[in-house]
Order: sequence, then structure tokens, then C-alpha cells
Amino acid sequence: MDINDLIAIIKKKLHNEINIESIEIEDKSFLHKNHAGNKEGKFHLKISLISSELKSMGRIESNKKIYKSLEREIKNYIHSIQILIS
Repeated sequence: MDINDLIAIIKKKLHNEINIESIEIEDKSFLHKNHAGNKEGKFHLKISLISSELKSMGRIESNKKIYKSLEREIKNYIHSIQILIS
């Protein structure tokens, strides 16, 4: 999958399932090119969200909600996610 397609899918899924005021997704895969677990077609993403819904939850609960929304993408296309919520 192309990174731009993946980002579009993630944004759409999160907007449909979570009240989000703003979302920014960055591909950080280049930082992990030489790591042992790095695989072609698996991306390292940084997701920055502004969401009063997620902010009102505990960190673990909000991350679980994001991971549940992106379950298929995590299984198939994402190696790691850095999540920042404000």
C-alpha cells in the first residue's frame, strides 16, 4: 500500500469513529530503515491529534480506542505508531 493511501484511510477511519478537531499524520519510516524489525511495506507513523473526546479519557483508554479503529491497518501496514493527543 502507498503511504498516502494509508494516511487517507487512517484519517477517514479516525474521523468516523472519534470526535477529532485536528489530525496530522507523519511517515517516520525513514528513521527506522536499518532496524532489525523493519519490513518493506510496514510503516512507522506519528499521529498527532487534537480531540476533546480522547483528551477526556485516560492515556491507555484513548490509545486502545485508536488501536481498535486501526486494527486492520496495524495488522497489515503499520509497524509502529507514536500517538500524541492534545
